[in-house]
Amino acid sequence: MSVAMGPSAREAALRRLSDDEFDVLVVGGGVVGAGVALDAVSRGLSVALVEARDLAAGTSSRSSKLIHGGLRYLEQLDFKLVREALRERGLLVTRLAPHLVRPVPFLFPLRHRVWERGYVGAGVLLYDTLGGARALPRHRQLSHSRALRTAPGLRSDALVGAIQYYDAQVDDARFTMTVARTAAQYGACVTTRTRVTGFLREGGRVTGAVVRDLENDAEIRVRARQVVNATGVWTDEIQRLAGASHGVTVRASKGVHLVVPRDRIRLDTGLILRTEKSVLFVIPWGPHWIVGTTDTPWNLDKVEPAPTRADIDYILDHVNAVLRTPLTDADIEGVYAGLRPLLAGSGSAQTVKLSREHAVIRPEPGLVIVAGGKYTTYRVMAKDAVDVAVAGLGEAVPESVTERVPVLGAAGFEALRNNRRRLAERSGLPVARVDHLLGRYGSCAEELLTLVADDPRLGEPIPGAEGYLRAEAVYAASHEGALHLEDVLVRRTRVFMEERDRGLAAAPEVAALVAPVLGWDDDRVRAEIDAYRRGVEADLAAQRERDDDAANAVRVAAAAPAQHVA
Repeated sequence: MSVAMGPSAREAALRRLSDDEFDVLVVGGGVVGAGVALDAVSRGLSVALVEARDLAAGTSSRSSKLIHGGLRYLEQLDFKLVREALRERGLLVTRLAPHLVRPVPFLFPLRHRVWERGYVGAGVLLYDTLGGARALPRHRQLSHSRALRTAPGLRSDALVGAIQYYDAQVDDARFTMTVARTAAQYGACVTTRTRVTGFLREGGRVTGAVVRDLENDAEIRVRARQVVNATGVWTDEIQRLAGASHGVTVRASKGVHLVVPRDRIRLDTGLILRTEKSVLFVIPWGPHWIVGTTDTPWNLDKVEPAPTRADIDYILDHVNAVLRTPLTDADIEGVYAGLRPLLAGSGSAQTVKLSREHAVIRPEPGLVIVAGGKYTTYRVMAKDAVDVAVAGLGEAVPESVTERVPVLGAAGFEALRNNRRRLAERSGLPVARVDHLLGRYGSCAEELLTLVADDPRLGEPIPGAEGYLRAEAVYAASHEGALHLEDVLVRRTRVFMEERDRGLAAAPEVAALVAPVLGWDDDRVRAEIDAYRRGVEADLAAQRERDDDAANAVRVAAAAPAQHVA
């Protein structure tokens, strides 16, 4: 049985925060923070992780959902970064998370007849062979006619041929949460809605943090021999809170994505397009496409970065330049925005040109900061951060083993997938539903099937979000640490980005399903639904504004009452 991160587990974790001294305290529950917790605990260290909001609430739930080497970094001659990322991609696809990370083909349209095929082909050939890349199929060259057979939705004059290659994709929020649960499975103390408000010091050394439990409005003093700041775009703020005399500077860059129905773009493959600033992806996502992204500096509210009308128009203009049947506003099912935490470079105002490599520093005794990087290389970032932290412990600690530690749900996944028809017969669910559960939970899908066996009603789809079963909402609260309706609809499932109404129709049913698990009365259920509705309305209103300042003002005005329901 897997670890259950439900309400009782949270109470036990809060007691540990108060009573124990930890070897390592991790601040930040994104993919890097979760990775640091897993790396440290799997070396035999005592570990706590505190997150101010929810697991993956920021950048780690709002990415392009890709696990990739960064094909465009080859053009920048950043071979080290590409090799490292491709090695990590291979590990994730084959060993660490085969249930969550899967290959996906991409078409690279060519616009020039001779030189471009040789130039891009050489780069993709290198991409196929660097650092463990052979875990995925090799690229293939396509003529104009073969490319259009693979991508009939493209305009004939949009390409003279194409190259098809493979990368991988992931549900970023689900993966982050699963890494955190894996850390908890090995003994890490993981809590959300626990915000760091200050740091403990003895002399010139950081010895822990002051943490506010936002659910109970209680202060906890957490003692730790080493503190790791893994807060992404909030790195600078945490550095200042710690009183660090020096550190790194992280610049936030906003990336916006659109979600559209699968039948609106006739492709049998993903798509990657050059733009004047970067690249644009069209990525398969179940019965949808994800189209993006933008790359613009962001200096406003970091909690809810707001997409604007200008962002949406930018994406539509660039993808429509190659589509036979253009997309319109009516095709947009969802819009989401995230912030990339980029290390600030010298003398460059364009965030797209900043290095995606990470930095690990120790600005003060007892404090380690890890920043920068990209989602794909989270494990390497985590390993490097723990390496620096253990150097400050003054004792022998085993080397990192996370390249050999599968995340929760990976063990036994392939055997269960091969037996999915028997699982379907036993549970009474269609094979397609069992496949869906295996692709989201791996071998932990058996726990959801047990819920359905105990209460067959939980095997029914959620009204208003028919892509998910009722059991998934219950499991999110009982096992996956969801504390609020938003946690379930935005991150444990992806209803917010996949449904045209952003999940408003599903909200009452989901709230009713999680209420018994989380101990909500009728007033709390209504308050959660109202808070979620306010957030959705603010998000939609912000998208009608043309510029960042106006959109941010709309979003911030609604955020205060919607942030937290007591």
